[in-house]
Amino acid sequence: MRVQIVAVMRKEFRQAFRDRRMAVILIAAPLIQVILLGYAVDLDVRDIRTAVSDQDHTAESRRLVDGLLADRTLQRTAETADPSGVMERGEASVVVVVPRGYARRVTEGSPTQVQVLVDGTDSVRAQVTLNTAMRYLQLEALRLAQARLAQAAALQGLQPGWPTIRLEPRIYYNPRLRSPIYMVPAVAAVTLLVVTTIVTAMGLAREKEMGTVEQLMITPMRPLVLLLGKTLPFALIGLVVGGVVLAVGTNLFDVPVRGSLGVIFLGMVLYLMSTLGVGVFVSTIARTQMQAILGGFFFLLPAILLSGFMSPIEHMPRWIQPLTYLNPVRYIVEILRAGLLKGADLYDLWFQLVALAVFGATILGLATLRFRKQMV
Repeated sequence: MRVQIVAVMRKEFRQAFRDRRMAVILIAAPLIQVILLGYAVDLDVRDIRTAVSDQDHTAESRRLVDGLLADRTLQRTAETADPSGVMERGEASVVVVVPRGYARRVTEGSPTQVQVLVDGTDSVRAQVTLNTAMRYLQLEALRLAQARLAQAAALQGLQPGWPTIRLEPRIYYNPRLRSPIYMVPAVAAVTLLVVTTIVTAMGLAREKEMGTVEQLMITPMRPLVLLLGKTLPFALIGLVVGGVVLAVGTNLFDVPVRGSLGVIFLGMVLYLMSTLGVGVFVSTIARTQMQAILGGFFFLLPAILLSGFMSPIEHMPRWIQPLTYLNPVRYIVEILRAGLLKGADLYDLWFQLVALAVFGATILGLATLRFRKQMV
């Protein structure tokens, strides 16, 4: 039995790397994906195109605008006298309007308003813009109020005093809030999913398409031996690819490795049981390699979207959140992020590991039964 498995594995390795297209999918594609996605998927919002409509033209209005644009979240790209028109033409995503008489009202202590027009097409960028503007304008209003209280106290010969609260945030795990540190672990999970599921489905469907599966059916080799010989090579390739992707992420994007590599490796092994099982199951349904690819992507897209890869699961609608518990990609993403960034150990990740083991055993078991039925 061992000799037969090794023989099938050797044949599968030769078959995989003989086809240049398959070699590219197995080796080059994961590296390209992690590099491109690491740089391209940038959740940091900065340099938002901002037009300024300063209708007051005073030192106070210029000071207000300069302070609002100081942290580079908003970038001044134009001066305009037509606030609505510049946004309609797509020349700016934000327009800051300082009304005429702003400096006079501030000096008199009268209520005044500053208008911020925001393009809501991109909801994330719009929300960041609103938060930035509101935070700065609130601080500016507080500064002006304190200055007037101090001035009034000085006129009365009193010592000004009022309670103040100082906020000192401390950010754990990703102090600089860099997007690649958050994204690269999830990219590793998605890369493994694509490589192992699609390639496994294609490899087994190729036997059907070429007609060699009938020859295998008349050999004394048991279906289980054939299945192990055809899936173990892709499991080994998946582990190698996963290690390479994590190595690239830690060295190129400075992703920390705070947890145990043994726990992360165990999570990958259990995860590969699910991805290989899906690949085998798809191959038992498909008759051609094209059908296998389409069937694999039919599973891939919902699995990626419901994994928390881009959008946190907590932000998804409540009715869809329970469905994420049926998605093995969710658990490996949590294992990689917690293990790499937070230093989580086996005790912290036992639920995710058990869930992957259950999913892997179930999916791989169902795929094996269906494969044996077709081979008998």
